[in-house]
Amino acid sequence: MEEKERRQEGQQQRRRRKKRNGKKRLRRERERQKRKRMALLLAEAGIVLALAILLAVFLLRGCGTQPEAAAAVAQGAGLQNLERLQEVTAEILAAEAEPSEEERVSTVKEVATETDEVTVGIDVSEYQGNIDWSQAAEGIDYVMVRVGYRSSETGEITEDACARYNLQEARDQGLYLGAYFFSTAVSEEEAREEARWVCELLKGYPITYPVAYNCEGFQNPDSRQYELTVDERSRIAEAFLDEVEAQGYTGMFYAARNELQGNTLWDTDTLELKYRIWVAQYGIGDYPDTEKPEYSGEHVMWQYTNQGSVNGIDGEVDRNVAYFGYSEAAKPKAEGTAETVEADPEVGVTFTEVEEQVTAKELANLRSTMDQGSDDNVVAQLKNGETALRTGTGNNGWSRVEYNGQVLYAVSSLLTTDLSYTPPEEEEEESEFKTKFTAVSENVTAKDVTNLRNRPSVEEPSQVIVQLHNGEIAVRTGVSDVGWSRVEYNGQTLYCISSYLQVVE
Repeated sequence: MEEKERRQEGQQQRRRRKKRNGKKRLRRERERQKRKRMALLLAEAGIVLALAILLAVFLLRGCGTQPEAAAAVAQGAGLQNLERLQEVTAEILAAEAEPSEEERVSTVKEVATETDEVTVGIDVSEYQGNIDWSQAAEGIDYVMVRVGYRSSETGEITEDACARYNLQEARDQGLYLGAYFFSTAVSEEEAREEARWVCELLKGYPITYPVAYNCEGFQNPDSRQYELTVDERSRIAEAFLDEVEAQGYTGMFYAARNELQGNTLWDTDTLELKYRIWVAQYGIGDYPDTEKPEYSGEHVMWQYTNQGSVNGIDGEVDRNVAYFGYSEAAKPKAEGTAETVEADPEVGVTFTEVEEQVTAKELANLRSTMDQGSDDNVVAQLKNGETALRTGTGNNGWSRVEYNGQVLYAVSSLLTTDLSYTPPEEEEEESEFKTKFTAVSENVTAKDVTNLRNRPSVEEPSQVIVQLHNGEIAVRTGVSDVGWSRVEYNGQTLYCISSYLQVVE
């Protein structure tokens, strides 16, 4: 019962807030129309008065020896213009006293489950790579997922490489979902095409938060939108959002504060009357220390940083605060249509496509992902003399290969296209296993947890001797130029990947 009462109170607060916001918008529009009318009337009054003076001067000069007659004519003309001046003045006073005839009413979509609760979230795309949502979901309420974009060069619509995975995993962690699309549409029809494409992709997911229109880079001469006017771009955004709302979602418009303020680059007055506004402004402090952006227009969401840090996400991420929430999650538009997907292991890596047979120089682990942090992802081993089909070489030092019907990954330096390659005869191992180290002396700990091995390699016969956890100290005595560190730990000389360590001051 208490939950029901809280929900009803939240709905009443939301209705009151929307009513207040609608009145504010109407007052602002009314004042703008009044100022416009008054400016026109004042201009007309000035012209009337000037004509009266000029006419009087002309008549006085032109009547020669009959100044009395001239004065009479001038007086008559002056009275007529004075009457007109009085009429104009009366119109100005009436305009000041009466409301504008043109009143624009807010049509922002109302959602029954929306509340006035402040909620925090992030927005993500393939640029965040494969996210560990079991960690990333902690401390946030919702996520805005980029589902795709239209290329600024070719005009083709492309799905974000992580869209379905992010929607799926965030949903499974209990987060509320929203979405956005990066548009470069140059016509209203293209915008509607984008919206239909977005809604088709989203139909199998519970999209509770709005679906946003994101458009940037249009001032770049290389952009296909470069020649569009403010009005044309705004109408294109409206076409996208109208289509989104026609298909049952809530539309939201995203732009930076400097683009929105004063209708600088968008017809903000119109857009905020029809849709929710998501404003971006950085550098004035993060929420909750700073509660609102420096933006005077209507807005319901603020992207306050693009340099946020979230567990489970490598690198920076956008963080947002929404001045609304929802009492319950939405239902998918089409239950059961969202296919289950796996994380794309190639996100963030650029591959050069090839088709060539390779073998291992000695022994190469074939992994399901491009990660040497543990051996859990080792699927098979390629021995010298055995072959696999290499289909791509990545810019990160890895190769994509096909082996026994599977797509796997191996360190490129361990492979060769010389199928007759014979490994050199095994020599007595040197003290550093042929890996050269530059001597250092510093205390280190693990960033999280890292394996300490008996050899500077993840390939057999290297073995994990112990794990170093964050807060535990080891002494680093050497650093190699191939990404390995030599450490002293519990009286042993061991080796680990340098990027997993951090120096302890």
